[in-house]
Amino acid sequence: MDGLQTRLREAGTHLEHLAITHKTVIGLAVRLPASPPELPEYPDCPRIFAVFNEVTGPLRAKDVSQAFGHDLLPKIVEGAWAKLKRLVKLGILTEADTGNFARKQ
Repeated sequence: MDGLQTRLREAGTHLEHLAITHKTVIGLAVRLPASPPELPEYPDCPRIFAVFNEVTGPLRAKDVSQAFGHDLLPKIVEGAWAKLKRLVKLGILTEADTGNFARKQ
């Protein structure tokens, strides 16, 4: 009987330690930064990020197209705008003002 009571006390102590560990791990997990959003898999994505890494302020689709060395034809600028909007929807870029895009901080 004494042996069973001793084992029961040990199990109770072990359970208390597990509860403390669980509380500590949950508290630490809340403090961890969110994982970065997954980047889309299309060829211009790294080039777009390279352009944004070179500037401090927001860019327009025209600026991105120009940085790529493209002619500033409406269809090309609209294509760049669509890619930038897609990156905004994914939470990678922000649209500061209408048509002004920036890296999310």
